[in-house]
Amino acid sequence: MDFAYSDKVEGLRERVSAFMAAHVLPANTQWHRQVEAGRYPLDLIERLKAKAYSEGLWNLFLPALKDDEPGTRLTNLEYAPLAEIMGRIPWAAEVFNCNAPDTGNMEILHMFATPAQRAQWLAPLLEGRIRSCVGITEPDTASSDPTNLQTTILRDGSDYVINGRKWFTTGAKHPNNRFVIVMGLSDPRPEADPHARHSMVIVPFDAPGVRLVRDVPIMHHHAPEGHCEVLFRDVRVPAENLLGQEGQGFALAQARLGPGRVHHCMRTIGQCELALELLMERALERRTFGRHLADYANIQDWIAKSRIEIDQLRLHVLRAAWLMDKAGNQAARIEVSAIKVAAARVQTQVVDRAIQVFGAMGLTPDTPLSYLWTWGRAMRFIDGPDEVHLRTIARDELKKAKARRGSTAAYLVTPSAHQA
Repeated sequence: MDFAYSDKVEGLRERVSAFMAAHVLPANTQWHRQVEAGRYPLDLIERLKAKAYSEGLWNLFLPALKDDEPGTRLTNLEYAPLAEIMGRIPWAAEVFNCNAPDTGNMEILHMFATPAQRAQWLAPLLEGRIRSCVGITEPDTASSDPTNLQTTILRDGSDYVINGRKWFTTGAKHPNNRFVIVMGLSDPRPEADPHARHSMVIVPFDAPGVRLVRDVPIMHHHAPEGHCEVLFRDVRVPAENLLGQEGQGFALAQARLGPGRVHHCMRTIGQCELALELLMERALERRTFGRHLADYANIQDWIAKSRIEIDQLRLHVLRAAWLMDKAGNQAARIEVSAIKVAAARVQTQVVDRAIQVFGAMGLTPDTPLSYLWTWGRAMRFIDGPDEVHLRTIARDELKKAKARRGSTAAYLVTPSAHQA
């Protein structure tokens, strides 16, 4: 395993970093002012998107782009360090058409969409002309076990009829949002295979019966694009809007989640690096009891621990990306579960230390730290709670242990050996 960045990737890292410094970071204050005024900063975003597109920094995340599709065609391993750079400013990924949940939707449409679906939905997404969202999690079920999902997608003649309620539908408030990919129950028979009862369907967001109920705040902050509760009441869409095959919802969801989790984790590393930089800058400037904070042993310990944790996490994420490229998403699923747990925990630990060094200012919007901490905490639920991923890892370990059961016997020292 060689995770050294190639000349190609080093060149892209320099270009993305330069773009962020020259165009995105100077716009950060304006972005926040517009959001605080209750407006999505669409003109600002579209201007930066046009600039990124013209410079060839576009759709960096999707390895399997066709010749007539815009983008850079990077592997997961090549894209990972670029996602880290984008992650330093949470809204920056959209500038490069690399923002969730659109990346996952583009991936799933790229794999499963019909030619008509590609023309209507995928092409404008790849070009950045529209945005999208995905409806999976539900407020009334334990969605960590997707077999519990109760939203129904039932065939009625030449249509599918959707009824149910979703929430944390990220991007539903975006002014360019045009559709939602909904996962729901298409085979209500209780005796059916629990993993073959659900399907996914493309629902135009302006379809009759689709209602945006509210933007759900995450620890009191509202995302300008929304993490919304959405109600579906007798929503009809043509049968041609089915994504893949009936009963294939679980397979589609898994295909969609693997790369997206790697993207989340790499953006998290960028945010951890920013938090550590802010911590050290503050520690070098701030004095208490006659000494700079950086002179205290406990602060130095926090800096060292943070560096160790971030570097360990980065190597773990790069390994997961490498394995996905080498053997496929399914082969990397245990690694992806592991990095998902590790990334959220490292983010909250590193950001928490930075908040402590900043003092009460760290709790305010004057720094990005309080937002980054809430996002790190939210990541322990996003794309599956920690407990589900830990269960997946433990089951895999126990499966391997059962296969080699008894192999550790020779390492045990018997009483007779001690006596001898």
